[in-house]
Order: sequence, then C-alpha cells, then structure tokens
Amino acid sequence: MKSSLFAALAILAMTASPALSGKLSFDVAKTASCGCCKAWVEHIRAAGHKVETSDMDMGSLAQHKIKLGIKPQHASCHTATVDGYVIEGHVPVADIERLLKLRPEAIGLSAPGMPAGSPGMEMGTYREAHDVVLVKLDGTSEVWSHYEEKQ
Repeated sequence: MKSSLFAALAILAMTASPALSGKLSFDVAKTASCGCCKAWVEHIRAAGHKVETSDMDMGSLAQHKIKLGIKPQHASCHTATVDGYVIEGHVPVADIERLLKLRPEAIGLSAPGMPAGSPGMEMGTYREAHDVVLVKLDGTSEVWSHYEEKQ
C-alpha cells in the first residue's frame, strides 16, 4: 500500500512541474528580423519544448531585459523566460535543463554577446570559446558552463 502511494505521489509531482515532466514552456522576446533568434527558438523546439515568441522593437526589448534583471554585461539578442528563470541569448538547451533540475536561487542563465557556434549562431563546425553564466539575484554572475573553441 505504501509503495503504491509513493508511486502515485511521484507521478503527480512529475506532472505538476513542467521542469520535471520534460516539456518546458518558453516565452521568448526578440526582434522580428533576427534570424539567429529564430534559429535558437528552433533549437529549443527540437528538444521537445514549447515556445511562444513576442516581437519587440529594440527599445522595448532593452527595457524588458532590464525589468527582468539582465544587466548590459549579460545581454544578448533575445530574452526568454521559463519556469521562473530568465534565459538570455544563445544558451544551449542542456544548460537550461540542468538549471531547472538544480533550481539555484538565481535570475537565470546568459550566454553574453552572440558567441559564434552557440545554438542559433552556428558557423559550420567552428565554435568560439565562451561561457554560459549563472546570473545571481544580486546581478553578479559565475560560470555555469564553459565551451572550448572548436575549429
């Protein structure tokens, strides 16, 4: 009896949280003309997640980032929210999934700038060395993942 109760609770917990069930819902703010933003959205969809997009002019998008706690040093071209976190720029889906599994107290993740070879910024097999950073609640950051240069 106890084991079936625990099994039922585990199933309930997995279906109650999008982060635990595997299918996430992203809201992405971007500009209408940005091709790399569209490519990143496809990277997220290809991993089986749901994405809603909103096109904004540059000024509105900049204000949106500030409102969400993204400082200029962490900024990139698009800003997503998912399950209580902000995802700024070309962050790989694996980093996002790890964030949602570990659930640190933070604003979210950022791939500052637009690193060549990151998801949505593919350039053949080339990838520039870059970091994905965890943006903390106080606005500071620490390295979450490091990606080596690849030729």
